Amino acid sequence: QVQLVESGGGSVQAGGSLRLSCAASGYTYCMAWFRQTPGKEREGVAGICQDGKTTYADSVKGRFTISEDNAKNTRYLQMNSLKPEDTAMYYCAASRLGGTWFSYSPWSQTKYLYWGQGTRVTVSS
Repeated sequence: QVQLVESGGGSVQAGGSLRLSCAASGYTYCMAWFRQTPGKEREGVAGICQDGKTTYADSVKGRFTISEDNAKNTRYLQMNSLKPEDTAMYYCAASRLGGTWFSYSPWSQTKYLYWGQGTRVTVSS
């Protein structure tokens, strides 16, 4: 069993930045950040695998950057130019699955066996 612990959420004004961290207690191959607001489905934001592949939702391209420190089993989400619509609970999720699924369906939540508890991001206008 892998435990995921998120940190780095908080409140910021529009245009500001935050960096989220997700520390894993064991090996994982791909990891993604999802977010959810009340009444809406959880949506994928950014993902990364150890082969170097990354992917982003169109709504965050150019503003968010996902990275990893494999030595620390930690992935990061640098969020710049934040907008009020980025307000959500952010969850990290991790998978040990290799293969091509990440290239075709990175937001397939069934591929992610491990989930964190979430960290809240609030962006005020």
